[in-house]
Amino acid sequence: MAAEKMALAKAINESLRTALEADPKVLVMGEDVGKLGGVFRVTDGLQKDFGEGRVIDTPLAESGIVGTAIGLALRGYRPVVEIQFDGFVFPAYDQIVTQLAKMHARALGKIKLPVVIRIPYGGGIGAVEHHSESPEALFAHVAGLKVVSPSNASDAYWMMQQAIHSDDPVIFFEPKRRYWDKAEVDPEAIPAPLHKAHVVRAGSDLTLAAYGPMVKVCHDVAAAAQEEGRSLEVLDLRSLSPIDFDTVQASVEKTGRLVVVHEAPVFFGSGAEIAARITERCFYHLEAPVLRVGGYHAPYPPARLEEEYLPGLDRVLDAVDRALAY
Repeated sequence: MAAEKMALAKAINESLRTALEADPKVLVMGEDVGKLGGVFRVTDGLQKDFGEGRVIDTPLAESGIVGTAIGLALRGYRPVVEIQFDGFVFPAYDQIVTQLAKMHARALGKIKLPVVIRIPYGGGIGAVEHHSESPEALFAHVAGLKVVSPSNASDAYWMMQQAIHSDDPVIFFEPKRRYWDKAEVDPEAIPAPLHKAHVVRAGSDLTLAAYGPMVKVCHDVAAAAQEEGRSLEVLDLRSLSPIDFDTVQASVEKTGRLVVVHEAPVFFGSGAEIAARITERCFYHLEAPVLRVGGYHAPYPPARLEEEYLPGLDRVLDAVDRALAY
């Protein structure tokens, strides 16, 4: 496949197709992933081309889906499981955190579970209750799980490849409101390591660290700040477990300020861990406290109010202003 510009959803589709072609042990399974091609059409055409034995429409039973994937992995398969929406993952939470995450340690390293769990997450699509959650911190807290989230089509393609090749279970959070954002994807490129953060915009006055859906917002914030003569560096974290603290530290040592941005609630969110670690590592370089911007500590609101709930340009710019005022 030659390099081409494609939507993030299409990039994941192409990545799954590549994996299915390369390894007969790779399976795709989940609710409506086959005949329908997924509610976001991410798996469109895969069952037609690879058959019902490899792209499997499952019952509406998340615990059963993940439990079956664990059994398949024990038999040498590499299942890629789709949880149809973020809020649907909780019936499978017990299987994920007490079985999938623990088996490698329980078996003293003799058993590997190469399972990828795809979760479309976040808001911005005007959905109903249970369809716009951001539960990534719940999984990042669990030892034994890798947790990643791409922000663009190129990373989506390559990070999915790397997740499937991993012998450890990977929770793959897909920012659903970015599914239609396009970027260049080169299948012949040499990808960065799965858990490496990227500096996607260089700057000198302050670092913005984000992942998934908020990276685009931080790009917009940096562009707006530039018009006021402020130079903001934007980091795409890409991975939440593990986190590439070395890249964050190097950026903060240069800029002296850090604002962490995510859709999930600020309270006990991933930004808290980043803020604490960077304060420990960069105490003598910081010119201001590490600030966090995210959702409110409240249930996700009805669609007509979600723009008030989600961090946007103004809320992030306000944090930038406060950090630069020190």
